[in-house]
Amino acid sequence: MHRDSLKSVSRLVVKLGTGVLTDSQKLIDPTQLEQIVAQVAALRKAGKEVVVVTSGAVGAGMGALGYANRPTDLAEKQACAAVGQSRLMAVYDKLFSAHGLVVAQVLLTHDDLEHHERHLNARNTLVTLLNRGVIPIINENDAVSFTEIKFGDNDKLSALVASLLPADLLVILTTVDGVIENFGAANAKTLSVIEQIDGTIEAMAGGTTSVTAVGGMKSKIDAAKIVVRSGIPLVIASGRDKNILAKILSGADDGTLFVAQTAKLQGRKRWIAFFHHPKGTLFVDDGAKKALREAGKSLLPPGVARCEGDFAADDVVRICDLDGMEFARGIARFGSAAVNERSLPKEELVHRDDLVIL
Repeated sequence: MHRDSLKSVSRLVVKLGTGVLTDSQKLIDPTQLEQIVAQVAALRKAGKEVVVVTSGAVGAGMGALGYANRPTDLAEKQACAAVGQSRLMAVYDKLFSAHGLVVAQVLLTHDDLEHHERHLNARNTLVTLLNRGVIPIINENDAVSFTEIKFGDNDKLSALVASLLPADLLVILTTVDGVIENFGAANAKTLSVIEQIDGTIEAMAGGTTSVTAVGGMKSKIDAAKIVVRSGIPLVIASGRDKNILAKILSGADDGTLFVAQTAKLQGRKRWIAFFHHPKGTLFVDDGAKKALREAGKSLLPPGVARCEGDFAADDVVRICDLDGMEFARGIARFGSAAVNERSLPKEELVHRDDLVIL
C-alpha cells in the first residue's frame, strides 16, 4: 500500500553518496556515474522533476591531489573539494549533455538555508531551474564552509533540499540495499518499510568506515527524521542497481521505505524545525509539554523550568522536557536574559504559530 503511493511522484530529490560514485581508488567511476545519469535522464524524459544532491567532490579531489585517505585537516579537505568539485561537474555536464539535458551547479551552505530571505531565494532558483527542464546538481560549498564539513553531511543536505522545495520523494542511493537488520550476520535482512523511527531502528544505524565518506547509516536515519516529519517519504536503496529509480517509482519492493507522516508541515514551519542551529534550549515542565503537544497551546513563561544558552528575541530555540528530550522547536519572543531574570510579561514566550512539534 505504501509503495503504491510512489507511482504518483512528480518531483524527487536523488542523493548520491561518495561510495556510489567512486571506485576502489577513490576516483570518480565514469561507468557507474554514466548509468546513474542515464536513470535520472530517463525520469526527466518521463516528465519527472529531478534534483541531484551529489557527494564526491572531496573524493574526486583526493585522487587528483594524491591523498590515500580523506584528509583530517580542514584546509586540505577544502583544497580537495575545490579541485574535485569542478572535475565532478565537468563529468556530470558531459554525461547529461549526451541525453540532451542541461545541468546547473548549486553550491549551498547551511547559512543559505537558515537565513529566511536566502532560503526562499534558493527555493525560487531551484523551482525556476526545474520549470526550465534543467537538472540542478547540488553540493555543499565545501571549499569555503567549515561547520558543514565538520558536522554536516550530504544526507542531511538532501533532506533539507527535499523539505525546501518540497519534493514528493527523497531517494538516497548508497552502497547497501537499505536499512539492514542484523547487519553482518547470517540472518541479515533488508527492512522493506519503516513506519516509525524508534530506538530499535536507530540502534541498527552505525557510522561509516569508508575513507571517503562522512555519514554512514546514522546520518541517513537523521535525514529520514527530517523528511518524514515534513510529510515526504524516503527510500534508501543501492546505487549499483542499474534500474533502481524506475523500480522505486513503479512501487516495487526495493530498498527501505520510510513512510511520511500524514500531517504535512507548512513551509514556514519546516524552516523553523529543520533549517537552524538552535541558539538555546528551554526546558519545560510536564504540564507545559502536554499543553504544547496535545492541546496545541503556546508556551507561556510559567511552564519553563530553566533555560540554557545565550539567545536573543526571534532566535530559534530547542524545547525539551525535564529529561532533556527535545520534542519541539520554536522562535523565542524574548531573549535568554529576560527568561532567566523571570522578568517576562504574562504573554507567550513561544507563540503557537512559531512552534513546531517534532
